Amino acid sequence: MSVSVKENMTLLCDFYELTMGNGYFKKGYKDRITYFDLFFRKVPDGGGFAIAAGLEQIIDYINDLHFESDDIEYLRSKGCFDEEFLTYLAEFKFTGDVYAVPEGTPIFPYEPILTVKAPAIEAQILETFLLLQINHQSLIATKANRIVRAAANRTVLEFGSRRAHGADAAIIGARAAFIGGCKGTACTITDEIYNIPASGTMAHSWVQMFDSEYDAFKAYCEVYPNSTTLLVDTYNTLKSGIPNAIKAFNDVLKPLGITSCAIRLDSGDLAYISKKAREMLDEAGWTECKIVASNALDEYLIRDLFLQNAKIDAFGVGERLITAKSDPVFGGVYKLAAVEDESGKIIPKIKISENTDKITNPHFKKVRRFYDKKTNKAIADEICLKDETINENAPYTIFDPVNTWKRRTLTNFYVKELLVPIFISGKLVYDKPTINEIQQYCQERVDCLWDEVKRFEFPHKYNVDLSQKLWELKQSLLAHEK
Repeated sequence: MSVSVKENMTLLCDFYELTMGNGYFKKGYKDRITYFDLFFRKVPDGGGFAIAAGLEQIIDYINDLHFESDDIEYLRSKGCFDEEFLTYLAEFKFTGDVYAVPEGTPIFPYEPILTVKAPAIEAQILETFLLLQINHQSLIATKANRIVRAAANRTVLEFGSRRAHGADAAIIGARAAFIGGCKGTACTITDEIYNIPASGTMAHSWVQMFDSEYDAFKAYCEVYPNSTTLLVDTYNTLKSGIPNAIKAFNDVLKPLGITSCAIRLDSGDLAYISKKAREMLDEAGWTECKIVASNALDEYLIRDLFLQNAKIDAFGVGERLITAKSDPVFGGVYKLAAVEDESGKIIPKIKISENTDKITNPHFKKVRRFYDKKTNKAIADEICLKDETINENAPYTIFDPVNTWKRRTLTNFYVKELLVPIFISGKLVYDKPTINEIQQYCQERVDCLWDEVKRFEFPHKYNVDLSQKLWELKQSLLAHEK
């Protein structure tokens, strides 16, 4: 028996979010305002930064957040939920505030990339869906951006659907890859849903279907003369594949006056074969023919190909992108940072651990990014309390929260706040950008990072500091808990 996937994702939550919600309801905490931060602790692949993605799906989820009658009956069948709580869920809607960094923003460990201010039950129920969207899409967008940068302005296409971890991972993963800089995808449904260009040519089965390799290439040129890409490695790339491609180009495209075409290499020594292929194509007069490469590529292999002077114009990247194979866990977390008392006063909360990396930053916060006015390069980020202000016309001192002696005074700078309002009192106040606008924004923001931060190995550590006021608050809470 097949099971259809529900369209309403409200129950895509960890069960403990509901047991806690039931407890909050019974103990009188239903309406207590809470503040939760979503952040991550480590950049995948040891990189210098990550790329935020997943906000659009979160917006759609919150807009449609409700429990259906079938959901209530299912929860009733578990035998552990109070009837008044179930009645509350039947009328549930999100009434809180959400702040988030726009998709495509370069982000760094420990800084809030999404903050929820909402009644306790509402904030708690959001946890799983927020994390799964931010974790998955930020992971894939980050990997894609690394691969695109390695390709050095050459086209990168996402080819990973058949290796993705399920249908949604394929669809949403292709979206995230586009945010990170890929120019298109092989996933047709992603194009239909998100307007991300889908493209594709042929598989080895097309070549095998015909009586000869030449017949297969000639037929394809005849069907798609204006967008011909021939897969030339089904039998022998250099001995038959490229010669037969050239013959098909000459016999079909040349009489039509078409000079734009491509071949795809999917196996073998891509550096060596691409150089030989370029020579053969140029000698035959097909200087405008592009060479596309695929076959288990990632940023390191692409970088090495160019170190070997490979003659490749575009890349199709599959499994190592769509699964972020080299480091497949983003590790975002969702932690309570504050609550309000009955008078509306914010009471900061902190999580303490013997693992100092897991100690949280308390209170209702914002993140501001400092830029050098002369270069427009990002200097550092500062996590501060929500009500803190800054005078951009006066020198400002920031300091490392680990090495508190390491202070630096900034001059000639400007500041941008990273977290923007998404929902206020349950109402959407954010204009969702198009996917092309998100991709362009991502490229612009990455360009604002110093090249040293963008290194693949041992990148320069970008400073994410705490304001003096937040640091002192954190220290006072730590001292109180000792």
